[in-house]
Amino acid sequence: MPRLSISLLGGLLGICLVAAAVGQSDAKAPLTRSERCANLSHQFDEALETHAAATQVTAAKALQRKGNRYCAAKKQAQGIRMLANALKLLGVTPNDPDQ
Repeated sequence: MPRLSISLLGGLLGICLVAAAVGQSDAKAPLTRSERCANLSHQFDEALETHAAATQVTAAKALQRKGNRYCAAKKQAQGIRMLANALKLLGVTPNDPDQ
C-alpha cells in the first residue's frame, strides 16, 4: 500500500511539473535593449510623419540621431533615454512593452 501511495504522489508531481513547464513556455521573453532601441527608433519615424508640424521637430530629430548613435555604440540605456525624450518632444508617449 505505501508503494502505491508513493507512486501516485510521484505521478501527480510529474504531471504538475509538466503542466508548469507548458504554462511558462507561453510567456513572452523580455525585449533586449537593442530591440528596445530599434522599436523606439521605428516609433519615432512613424511619429514624425504624423507630428511633422510639432514646434520642436528639429530638437527631436537631434535627440533621435544622438540616441541612435548611443544604441550603435553599445550604450543602449542612454540611447533608449534619448529616443524616449525625442518622442516626448513630439508629444508622443513612448511604447513600453513591459506594461
